[in-house]
Amino acid sequence: MQQLMKNYRSPLGGCRGALFFLLAFLLFSCGTPTGRFRVEGRFKNLNQGEFYIYDFDHGVKDTIAVNDGRFVYDIALRDTVTFNLLFPNFSEMPIFARPGVTVKIVGDVSSLRETTISGTKENEAMTDYRLHTNDMTPPEQVEAARQFITDNPTSPISKYLLRRYFILTPPFDVTGKPRYKEALALCNTMLDAQPQDLRLVQLQQQLERLQNLRDSGQLPSFSTIDTKGRSVGNMQLKSRANVILAWATWSFDSQTMLHQLWSLRKKNAGRLAIVTVCLDASPSEGRRILERDTISCPTICDGRMWQSPLVSTLGITSIPTTILTDAQGNIIARNLTYNALKTKIDSLLH
Repeated sequence: MQQLMKNYRSPLGGCRGALFFLLAFLLFSCGTPTGRFRVEGRFKNLNQGEFYIYDFDHGVKDTIAVNDGRFVYDIALRDTVTFNLLFPNFSEMPIFARPGVTVKIVGDVSSLRETTISGTKENEAMTDYRLHTNDMTPPEQVEAARQFITDNPTSPISKYLLRRYFILTPPFDVTGKPRYKEALALCNTMLDAQPQDLRLVQLQQQLERLQNLRDSGQLPSFSTIDTKGRSVGNMQLKSRANVILAWATWSFDSQTMLHQLWSLRKKNAGRLAIVTVCLDASPSEGRRILERDTISCPTICDGRMWQSPLVSTLGITSIPTTILTDAQGNIIARNLTYNALKTKIDSLLH
């Protein structure tokens, strides 16, 4: 290479520096550098704003600033990762990231559901799937997710759909309980197709524990510090009815549950106790929501998201998670819909 550059003379009269410039240009303009991942986005009808981007597997959260409708997000990356882009209206969109690639996002804030993500076959396939299922009812979306996972057990899209529709916000049976047995069956289908996938092995173990969680027995003992520096644990759950709620600022469903339970708590002061576990990356975010909405129940947030020791202790694997106990710490029910949970609470209070 050195000899080639030494002897090179441009037909246009340039020197070997021109060749060096050309080579450098080709090297650095052909794509994203190895070891980095880049997102370039453009949204119509948006001047300035910000989105959140999460990596649930590693408990990482970041903010993307939007200026003049455009944004760029560039990060060092050594492994394949599924990010979740969270919009201000609490809708989310997965981004499948690999080192050395750039994906492009184009959308309109007046119709976020029509947003397209391109740059890799996984993101383009997910865009097609999302556009196809946008107008489906929730039960139809669950069925579509089930069918996609069955037909495409090795796709990273299937991992996202399993987490999105069967774990983070699981479908419920007629009694209001999550169908974790179904989620485990789908996970086993995926694991049969890729038995060396360690994340699926871990997920399988979590789902087996969830499937075996009892709706009775004693609440596990725990003691920690809440967002205001106060001690909180089993001693705060000695009312006639007690609820532990796992929620997050990026989950609209869990915030709805939070407000419903707090409204119920105000009507039953002294008889209903609530302790919440916020799965945000920063305690200040959950605290801001609580202060804004004048919700004053003890809230735990250590910033470790799904890696928090309390998540394992209490068996939290979905958002929202609820655990209902009586005054003696006996577990009455887990992970019910609000209506089913309210019915159980009412039976304890009357």
